[in-house]
Amino acid sequence: MTRLKFMEQQPLDPTLMRCPHCDETERIGVHSYPERRCKCHTCLKTFAETQGTVFYNLHYPIWVVVLVLTLLAHGCPPAAIVVAFYLDERTVAAWHQKAGQHGQRVQDKIVCNGAVDLGQVQADELCVKAQGGQKVWVATALSVFSRLFLWGEVSTQRDKSLIERVMAQVRAAAGSVAQPILVAVDGLPAYPKAIRTAFSDKRYSGKPGRPPLLPWPDLHIVQVVKQQQGYKLSKISRRLAHGCLNRVYDLIAMSQVGLGQINTAYIERLNATFRARMPALVRRTRNLARTTGRIETDLFWAGSVYNFCTIHTSLNATPAMAAGLTDHVWSVEQLLRLRLPKKPLHGVR
Repeated sequence: MTRLKFMEQQPLDPTLMRCPHCDETERIGVHSYPERRCKCHTCLKTFAETQGTVFYNLHYPIWVVVLVLTLLAHGCPPAAIVVAFYLDERTVAAWHQKAGQHGQRVQDKIVCNGAVDLGQVQADELCVKAQGGQKVWVATALSVFSRLFLWGEVSTQRDKSLIERVMAQVRAAAGSVAQPILVAVDGLPAYPKAIRTAFSDKRYSGKPGRPPLLPWPDLHIVQVVKQQQGYKLSKISRRLAHGCLNRVYDLIAMSQVGLGQINTAYIERLNATFRARMPALVRRTRNLARTTGRIETDLFWAGSVYNFCTIHTSLNATPAMAAGLTDHVWSVEQLLRLRLPKKPLHGVR
């Protein structure tokens, strides 16, 4: 029987390595093939093949870790993985946490690093229950044209602070140069001010005192307010919170298929994807999350796999490819093996 590809040990390739000691990528050689160790000819130190990756010190075959984390990223309950692979529940939880922390660093270093042409951005919040019945809010944002998941934040309060943290990272994805941007959100009052603050620059006039913050000239904010009677949707109202309405429809036409109208459908679809891929977000589930930190790491692991490893059917590419952050579909193992540099990184090819 032919062995599965992910079970085969890949050859040691020093050109894909990054020295964890001095951050060097050019002068890397092989120190030992049997021990799978490399050597940096800049700092003259050796390091293991997996050092600086999620696989370091796991003491399990790499293909097992990749398979388990792939299942977790696509919504398989941890209890099923524990039974199927004869693993300890704490081992699976530790792998998931390491992968989530790695996914958060990938989002921060690659996605939120000033290399994304945002166009239209949509943001929304999910409400989930943690153990003990506590409500937890998950705020997310994505770029509509590329379907790229930009950032997410988790909090026990649906307040201004939660929205400001998300919008600060969306601004980091856009960079420091003002660009045309439309932000479509729900009716939460904290959104307009948080968005204007995030997408503002200081205007220096030479006068004493703190310089004023002026919003980007081509910034537009719209809100979609849904009203319900019981469990039924009774009314949808759309309003302009900032900017020009004609320009709003121009940006919608450039980022969506067809003319369309003001909506938050794309972020709602992304949140539906997260509900399918994160057992803690499934309605009426028994896989309740214990802490907000656990939800956050699960969110970033599912989000990074969605961005770099999942082909979107409407794009025929991954969201990261559509956004110009990479030129090929990543495997889950490639994502886990990614060594992030200490210096800023503008896209990984």
